Amino acid sequence: MTKEVLTRPEVSNALPAAGCLCFDRNRRWRGDPVNILILVLAVLIFLLVLHHNILGLSDLLKRELSGANPLGLQPVDFIPEPPIRLTQDQNDNEIPVVITASEDRLGGVIAAMNSIHQNTKSNVVFYIVSLNDTVEHLRSWLSKTSLKNVKYHLLDFDPHVLDGKVQVDSEVPDSFKPLTFARFYMPNWVPNAEKAIYLDDDVIVQDDILALYNTPLQHGHAAAFSDDCDSTSNKFMVRGAGNQYNYIGFLDYKKETIRKLSMKASTCSFNPGVFVANLTEWKLQNITKQLEKWMALNVV
Repeated sequence: MTKEVLTRPEVSNALPAAGCLCFDRNRRWRGDPVNILILVLAVLIFLLVLHHNILGLSDLLKRELSGANPLGLQPVDFIPEPPIRLTQDQNDNEIPVVITASEDRLGGVIAAMNSIHQNTKSNVVFYIVSLNDTVEHLRSWLSKTSLKNVKYHLLDFDPHVLDGKVQVDSEVPDSFKPLTFARFYMPNWVPNAEKAIYLDDDVIVQDDILALYNTPLQHGHAAAFSDDCDSTSNKFMVRGAGNQYNYIGFLDYKKETIRKLSMKASTCSFNPGVFVANLTEWKLQNITKQLEKWMALNVV
């Protein structure tokens, strides 16, 4: 005989025990009013707790996003490493700056580099040309200043490249300053660049050096210099011939070879301590070889 799964009919007709919730054979629910009230109250309490939790979560989200922009992005301060394009914009290109560093003028070099570093956000890379015995001293100086994180290359200048090209006064040997001629060899220091800036170590930059780097050079011009006519510090007499801010202050116009150059004696000279070089044009015109030729002629 098949076993009865549901409650037997005679049992289902009996009155339920007090407080009992049960179903009859036809699955109809029945219970007393007290139990119904308890169930309703439990449902209401659950809904109230759920509502409270949702409101709390909403307030938390509002506080977290209160500093966000309209697009819902986090503030930049919360981004651990912002993309380079957000901080450098169009200044990603390297700006090579060549500067010489002699042992007795390292303080000036540090001051010049610091003035550039403090006034620009551009990607400046320093190419520091020095004599071999100065390299370690300079590296030590840089490591102990705010410039320890700047990009730089230390380059050694070999004075022997000037042999036969520069006349040295045997009576005053210390007057010979090899690094004075380092600027003549610009492509050697920055061989892969198309453009570079040269600065003397006594220059202080008071604005963004990017503006100087962006100086337009006309086609066929290897470098751009500034006129030196307004440089009051250089206005002194030379050999009684004139002021050292025009050509007559540098050239001996008594010589026929000078007069044949057809350069006016009153023409303003230029400041060789600050210039922008088009290194591509410099190489095409072989400017270094031309300068060496003039240096050798000056020795004779």
